[in-house]
Amino acid sequence: MCTGGSPSSNGSQAEESSENDNQQEQRSSTEQEPEQIQSTAIVSCTPEEVLADYGENIKLLTLNSQVAELLTIIRDKNTTRSDFKFYADRLIRLVIEESLNQLPYTDCDVETPTGAIYEGLKYRSGNCGVSIIRSGEAMEQGLRDCCRSIRIGKILVESDANTHEARVVYARFPDDIGSRQVLLMYPIMSTGNTVLKAVNVLREHGVPEKCIILSNLFCTPAAARTVVTAFPKMKILTSELHPVAPNHFGQKYFDVI
Repeated sequence: MCTGGSPSSNGSQAEESSENDNQQEQRSSTEQEPEQIQSTAIVSCTPEEVLADYGENIKLLTLNSQVAELLTIIRDKNTTRSDFKFYADRLIRLVIEESLNQLPYTDCDVETPTGAIYEGLKYRSGNCGVSIIRSGEAMEQGLRDCCRSIRIGKILVESDANTHEARVVYARFPDDIGSRQVLLMYPIMSTGNTVLKAVNVLREHGVPEKCIILSNLFCTPAAARTVVTAFPKMKILTSELHPVAPNHFGQKYFDVI
């Protein structure tokens, strides 16, 4: 006579199966944790989060697929220097064009070749660029490509070898910079200290804080908070807020070891 398994043996098998399933789930979740942590660690702020945390004067370049690819290529350690410069120039051009969009405009009517009147816009006042040497010079050509014959000043900020305090050692601007809108160009902002020094020099030369737009590629949240706190009326345009800034940018762009 055939006998089936006893109720106790069936229960034991079911419990073992359940325990095995639980162990597998635990192992699976444990194995996935590093990947989940890694993926969340590289997520940057959204425009809505930026507006809520830092105020309306800091803006993010729209993160579409093209911009995301450019950011990825620039951060990739395996990107060749030639490709790095090519794609960095593309990102710079996008940031410069959006920075120009932040300038004040006024109404302007023009007559078209057909004799019609076109209701358009023009810059409200004169503009100029100021690059923070040396990495900021990488953005100069992008500005010249967008604004023909625009005047560009320069600021050199160095850190003291002993105190590590940032100090301005050179500054050269157009004579009438105090009456212009200024696009301050600096691609990498890790702490914000260099930008603080540069903005203070511009203010000493008569440039109102509200007339300065910082054009930036990569910015850390800490740097953004530092600059926004110090200069709440200054506009900041960046492509990305991320806790890790690609500080190799200047060296790789200019091929300096």
